[in-house]
Amino acid sequence: MTDAAELTRRTAELLAAHPPAATDRLDFLKARFDAGLAWVHYPEGLGGLGAPRSLQAVVDAELEAAGAPDNDSRRNGIGLGMAAPTILKYGTEEQKQRYLRPLWIGEEVWCQLFSEPGAGSDLAALGTRAVREDGGTSRSSEAESGGEWVVNGQKVWTSGAHNSRWAILIARTDPDVPKHAGITYFICDMTDPGVDVRPLRQITGEAEFNEVFLTDVRIPDSRRLGAVGDGWRVAQTTLNNERVAIGGMRLPREGGMIGPVAKTWRERPELRTHDLHQRLLKLWVESEVARLTAERLRQQLVAGQPGPEGAGMKLAFARLNQEISGLEVELRGEEGLLYDDWTMRRPELVDFTGRDAGYRYLRAKGNSIEGGTSEVLLNIVAERVLGLPAEPRTDKDVAWKDLAR
Repeated sequence: MTDAAELTRRTAELLAAHPPAATDRLDFLKARFDAGLAWVHYPEGLGGLGAPRSLQAVVDAELEAAGAPDNDSRRNGIGLGMAAPTILKYGTEEQKQRYLRPLWIGEEVWCQLFSEPGAGSDLAALGTRAVREDGGTSRSSEAESGGEWVVNGQKVWTSGAHNSRWAILIARTDPDVPKHAGITYFICDMTDPGVDVRPLRQITGEAEFNEVFLTDVRIPDSRRLGAVGDGWRVAQTTLNNERVAIGGMRLPREGGMIGPVAKTWRERPELRTHDLHQRLLKLWVESEVARLTAERLRQQLVAGQPGPEGAGMKLAFARLNQEISGLEVELRGEEGLLYDDWTMRRPELVDFTGRDAGYRYLRAKGNSIEGGTSEVLLNIVAERVLGLPAEPRTDKDVAWKDLAR
């Protein structure tokens, strides 16, 4: 079994063979992946060594000390935090070999085609259709092996779609069965004909979100993840990992939103009041509790896949970000009302700590919607974590085509 000493030795070998100062960034990342030091808990040959997840910190610390480049994980958060673990669990060997390496090194960015205008909180009600064609219309040998799916529909709130090569997509393949049973999970090429990405300008002035229209998009069956009709179960892996990725990210003390507020408090004594002091102390403690709880959750992941507990972390993340950003605006007074740039742009990532207080306040409003609304996550915690009785759902056993819409 690979231990910390073995990982330290392998990391030293990587650095000796590929000195960071003299090696192209992408070449170094490729070598790191091939050495099994990308995500050490993944299997050998797929960027890992089958080692405990907790030992990733050993590798990261050695590489950071040596000044090695990282894979800029914020730019491809959906790929790393959601697509990769889903492909690892449900993908074929060919799919794993094709997608995981360029995903991890950042050559190919991923987005998520899940939510729809009429299927957000009730995601299983989605109406995007995928109809299978088994012969005569294939455009490639890849498609000929198992036919194609023709997809039509609309997705919304798609983060980073304008920068993405691939998307994880769920679509309805059988309207004659209950809504959860008729969904299939696909990998969609965002460069294919029929994929139309349109920006959604947000309250921040930016358009990191998009709406995506799919018109006769042809997806080879070889890009299906899991069995036909089993897409809801596959999607649960994606969603559980999404909530851990959002709410359980690794942070240092005073990392995240609490950091800028604490810094301002220390550097600007003229802004302090007793009331603001009490609120800051309360939020600082809650942020530290959330940070340590997230660390505990990550340790639990060593024993298996993420479960519904991640919903609780995502809930805390959203509430704290909104309360902290509100406190920061109040602390700064008139300065807090200023905003640096309303220019319409389509960024590559969300930078909470690299912008001003006004941006943080506005952008945090989306935290209780993205990655599952807080209302839905409260239901998940109640039913799947606490074991409370489920709310009545009269549509659960009704064929999707018969649902009122």
